[in-house]
Amino acid sequence: MKLNKQDILKALESITVPGEGQNMVDSGAVKNVITFGDEVIVDITIANPSLQAKKRTEVDILKTIHEKVYEKAKIKVNIKVDAPTTAKPNVIKGKPLPGVKNIVAVASGKGGVGKSTVTANLAVTLAKMGFKVGILDADIYGPSIPIMFDVESARPLAVNVGGKSKMKPVENYGVKVLSIGFFTKPDQAVVWRGPMAAKALNQMIFDAHWDTLDFLLLDLPPGTGDIHLSIMQSLPITGAVVVSTPQNVALADAKKGVAMFQQDSINVPVLGIIENMAYFTPEELPDNKYYIFGKDGAKNLAEDLKVPFLGALPLVQSIREAGDVGRPAALQTATPLEQAFEDITKEVVQEVVRRNDDLPATEAIKITTMAGCSAVKK
Repeated sequence: MKLNKQDILKALESITVPGEGQNMVDSGAVKNVITFGDEVIVDITIANPSLQAKKRTEVDILKTIHEKVYEKAKIKVNIKVDAPTTAKPNVIKGKPLPGVKNIVAVASGKGGVGKSTVTANLAVTLAKMGFKVGILDADIYGPSIPIMFDVESARPLAVNVGGKSKMKPVENYGVKVLSIGFFTKPDQAVVWRGPMAAKALNQMIFDAHWDTLDFLLLDLPPGTGDIHLSIMQSLPITGAVVVSTPQNVALADAKKGVAMFQQDSINVPVLGIIENMAYFTPEELPDNKYYIFGKDGAKNLAEDLKVPFLGALPLVQSIREAGDVGRPAALQTATPLEQAFEDITKEVVQEVVRRNDDLPATEAIKITTMAGCSAVKK
């Protein structure tokens, strides 16, 4: 059989370069393809110098050509490693996801303030308003969105999009969901170093088929670290929402979260702050409010930082119970909770509209590493 160069290149378009989001043809990794009868030579250059990366690349090429072009092809793969010797920006292209209009990051300075609960309820409220919504659970080490949407045992299916295999997000309550929790066992701890976690996250970003979305909500991990930088390096974030409780220890970390997004080198617009667990009202005393964690702490912080205050949510047992059984509290109709989430969601939408009218599109950031220190720049 006489092999055709174009058939080989088309087959190689289905292979992703190790550690990158593009296939090896579009990324320029494939330098040359030579065919002669049933023989083919593929010259390829990769940036990852590890033996594992080189072996995986070779195996993927052999397997793909045998499966998609000719099973008896005689293949030789020449791999050249072009690892940078000096510090240079490690750039993951921050182009908008196809079909996704707005990407909103939901963050918190510390854990336990209800960030994932707020994300889930914002998502279902947006869906009830008629928007097309998705959630990317970027909390790699503590994914909880699958539980909150009652899809813990679900698994994303593979779909063919333009000749390429993509992950189809799991859907419930009108919200599309992707989470690392779909790929790990319930009792399995995710013990990964930063680069491995970032790679898994990039796969969920670039290898997913979200179709058309008005809003993609990113449920970020607590704090300010590797995952946050990886997300902002990978995607142009429309804006960020910061969740905090009113207590001082949470507010101190929330302030750092806002500061991270507002750095000149990052410059992601902060859409506002949401105060969660603002007060407690016992069921038997519906007119009483007990400010267990302090009063108006997040509201005052928003005023001090000159960012919008998006609203306050009470500490209510039914919110926790709803999340535990996989049916977000905002799905309840004609309740004060539904109204509270609706009011906050409207504020978020208004801030997104205002941000899109007044500010240019956010750029993905570039990470430069030198001598063990990292710098972030546009």
